[in-house]
Amino acid sequence: MKAYYEARAHEYDDWWLGKGLYAENRPRDWDEERDRLAGWIAALPPARTLDVACGTGFMTRHLHGDVVGLDQSASMLEVARQQVPTAEFVQGDALNLPFPDGSFDRLFTSYFYCHLEENDRLGFLAEARRVAGELVVVGTVLAEGEEPERWDERVLKDGSRWQVYKRVFVPEELADELRGRILHRSRLFVMVASP
Repeated sequence: MKAYYEARAHEYDDWWLGKGLYAENRPRDWDEERDRLAGWIAALPPARTLDVACGTGFMTRHLHGDVVGLDQSASMLEVARQQVPTAEFVQGDALNLPFPDGSFDRLFTSYFYCHLEENDRLGFLAEARRVAGELVVVGTVLAEGEEPERWDERVLKDGSRWQVYKRVFVPEELADELRGRILHRSRLFVMVASP
């Protein structure tokens, strides 16, 4: 996975923006849904927040307060530092967070939890609860007829192909799994908070 995200760093935001390789396969309300998600993130109260698997900082920039972004990819962090100069960025492992217990008020993550298989999910949740008082997870809502767990093939601009594990969620089931509550939901996205 690390090599995939390192290779994808400079084209990652094309996914959020629905351009390049992603221009043809976005729902017609994608921009509206993405902007709604950004608004949910911006509406979170300011806090000392760790954004785990922050990637390019595309959503990190909407967090308020003292924000630290963590990602395993140096190339992703290079882009993030340009997009969010007010945040601090740290290269590290999300399953072994390089911070002392209770370092943050909130741990936020979007599009990371959905890529974790069961054993890694359990490890991540233990680490999240160790370093932060609240966990906020963003994911994609399960569409009718869609497989909730699968391996997707991803193709990059250079033609390289990668296999990526992916989950999509029934909002209530994600809230139960995280022992939390649904903060927001829309047709495409869900945001769950867990104390």
